[in-house]
Amino acid sequence: MISSQRQKNSLRWHHVEHLANSLLEAYATLLCHQSMILAINSSSVDPLQQYDTQLEIIKSSFKMIFGLPSFDEGTVRTSGEDAEELEILYKNILSLLEDTLLILVSKDLYKLQILKEMMVWMREDNLYLQEKPLVIISKVLRFASRKVREHTSIDAPCLGVLAAELSLLYSHADLTIVQQASLAVYYLLSIAKRQMADFQKYKAKMQYECGNSCLLPPDSEFRPGILKQDKTKLAQSIGQTLLPSLLTDFVLYLLTKLSTSNQETTTKAAAILKLTLKYHAQKITRVSQLVDTIYKQLNENPSYFIKDVLLEVATLLTQSSPKAVIFQLLDYPVPADKAVMLMWQAVGTKPQVAPQVLKAILLVLKDKPWEVEDSLQEGKCFILDATNMMPLAASQALCVLLPINSYNKTVAQFFPELFMALMFQLLYISQLRVQTQDRPLYAREALRILLNCSGLQHVDTALKNKFFWSHIYQTYYYHDGVNLMARTLCDCNFPQFPETLRYLYKILVQGPRRSEEHIIIVTFFIKILDKFFKDPLPELFLVFLRNWISDSNPEISKLSLQKITSMAPVVNKIENVSSLLTSILDAFVSREDTVVIQALLTLRKLVDKLDKVTYSSLCTRIASSYFCLMDHFSGSVRSLAIRHLADLLKDVGQQTSTLKHIMRGLAPLLLCLEDSDGRVVSACKYTLKICDSELEWSIANLLKDENYNFELVVLYTCNHLILSHESCTTYLICDALRFLGNPQVHLRRAAVILLGYLAQLGGHLLFKDEIEVMTEAVERMLQDEGPGIQKLAEITHNLLKKIANRPRSTTIKLAIQRFFKFSAKELKLIYNWKSTTQTDLPETEDQLSLYPPQDTTASDF
Repeated sequence: MISSQRQKNSLRWHHVEHLANSLLEAYATLLCHQSMILAINSSSVDPLQQYDTQLEIIKSSFKMIFGLPSFDEGTVRTSGEDAEELEILYKNILSLLEDTLLILVSKDLYKLQILKEMMVWMREDNLYLQEKPLVIISKVLRFASRKVREHTSIDAPCLGVLAAELSLLYSHADLTIVQQASLAVYYLLSIAKRQMADFQKYKAKMQYECGNSCLLPPDSEFRPGILKQDKTKLAQSIGQTLLPSLLTDFVLYLLTKLSTSNQETTTKAAAILKLTLKYHAQKITRVSQLVDTIYKQLNENPSYFIKDVLLEVATLLTQSSPKAVIFQLLDYPVPADKAVMLMWQAVGTKPQVAPQVLKAILLVLKDKPWEVEDSLQEGKCFILDATNMMPLAASQALCVLLPINSYNKTVAQFFPELFMALMFQLLYISQLRVQTQDRPLYAREALRILLNCSGLQHVDTALKNKFFWSHIYQTYYYHDGVNLMARTLCDCNFPQFPETLRYLYKILVQGPRRSEEHIIIVTFFIKILDKFFKDPLPELFLVFLRNWISDSNPEISKLSLQKITSMAPVVNKIENVSSLLTSILDAFVSREDTVVIQALLTLRKLVDKLDKVTYSSLCTRIASSYFCLMDHFSGSVRSLAIRHLADLLKDVGQQTSTLKHIMRGLAPLLLCLEDSDGRVVSACKYTLKICDSELEWSIANLLKDENYNFELVVLYTCNHLILSHESCTTYLICDALRFLGNPQVHLRRAAVILLGYLAQLGGHLLFKDEIEVMTEAVERMLQDEGPGIQKLAEITHNLLKKIANRPRSTTIKLAIQRFFKFSAKELKLIYNWKSTTQTDLPETEDQLSLYPPQDTTASDF
């Protein structure tokens, strides 16, 4: 028995000896580590490298110290004197670590980062999760909370993560650990409070921006007892005290803890996370990073509990920062995966932020999806560009959000914006050069959903029956589809037309947009005006129509002109109608023949109803515009302008000033008798017959097919003009000279003939320098290689030389003879030219049918 006792005493002595040796070794090692750390701290080593080296040494010291047996009551069995000595040694070791940390923090508050790393080591291995390391952390934080009062700025980026780690210990089973954690949080928040460089200024700013909820709590609310007992108070205190960037670190760290395998940690993190965001989500800065973290965790197929927490966090973030959340969600690939769809559904659960959500989506829908050439395919093949899929993602998001019942009110409010944005997206997609089967259908589906959830199911059905939805992505069909959509909406009397018209007016006032978008806006605007507004239109709408007449897009010009045509019955009620008619005349210079034709038709329709006073004031300008069109490249334009000149002649009757102006411009009309287009020739004959009946020229017989001769008509017409309107001679010559450079051979030839007769019949009225100008112009025609032109030019040139060489007395004598001679029976043909153009086409009803009726649109041409 004595031997057994001796054996036990021997074992105990060996145990004490081993423990003492371990403690002595630890103490010696720690002294060495402290020396190294302090030496590094005083060196000129790069701060980052210095920190990393010190951290490694402290990590080694930490694991060595807290891997030793604890000296809590009953853990070490030795004599009282030995135990006391060993405990003193152990406390000295702890103090040595504490002193080392205090020295580091006193030199640089950034080294508080080491405390965060200590918390990480404790979490990674429960062996180290003890009260003693937390005591050291609390003491260092207490020291730092006093030290910060001496600093004007505080560099302590670790406070957010450190606060997260400490807050997770509030539900620990060991109350001593909870006590130390709450004490550490108290000191941490004290540091955070002093972290404001100018606290009073910051306080005033936050009070103004966020209200009283952003005021920092008094120090009394940081008391460990209060924070330990109330998690809500803990979350509020942390949220109110930490700077936005640190609070973001706090939330992000807790969010990552949701995916840990430790169910207890997950539950704690979820509770604190939701409470913090509930009260302080508006302070979060890196929202996109948080959303991306949620997205990644959802893709890890989490449990139902974690999934619900993640989606709730997404909802809370949407409430505080909807724009940031939306933009991040739209940045994910298309088509959206299950995780993104879940997050969109979470976004849609908060109707109070629906306006901001839809505004963010509308902002993205202004952009176009891109395309790139597929390098993997042979030949030129295009695919969607993955770098800009956000517009497509936005359309897909609407497919999720629009049907949500809680969004109904907001969708109704944003109907015009959503509708037009989706129409633009359909346009952009129709312009893509990708294969038809590869074109995404989200915009089309979103538009159908919008119609159905806005009470326009009958519009959707009508469009489906007209095969609109199946063809809208075809490039060739799109503009016809826009017209069909606008017409169908109006035919169905869609109740949203006032808001839609108001929105269209707003974006028209805002100024230029893409040309292809502009025509869509104009189409809907005009269709709605046609359907729901009685003429005459208010001036604020009429100004748009007036400006669109000269738009660079011919389709817009024609739409405007067609709308103006429909206003003919009330033309005399239109404000400033002269300005409107002038704008129509300006459209005659358009490069698009269809625009010019529509402008001609519109002008004729309006002047038919126009009051005589206003019409008379514009007749001269109208006539000049008609003459300018007589050498237009389009035969349809030339013929229509000539016929409308005839209508003008009938309208003015014997109105002297206008009639005189028209007579000055008859040269193009005569020349167009030689036009290669039969419609133009027929129109010229028709107009000259009107001149004959209105002015009693007696040339109608010469215009009959069996008697028609171009040279004879020119001779008799020039004779009448010079006898009755001799002041027009110079104007006629100027116009004829202008046609000498016309690209059409027959018109150049006719101009040479006309110049000859004007010189022959009106030479006595011309000055010498005028004759010289004519001679020089005709001389150039001697080099013209057009059929017959050189021969005709030679005759005219000789005639002009003869007139130029006449003595003054002969000229006076001829003038007197012309004054008394009113018959042209003795006049003879100069050229005896036989026309080779189609001047003998009969003026039958069939021939006249080549001209469009005045109420048709330019599209018929």
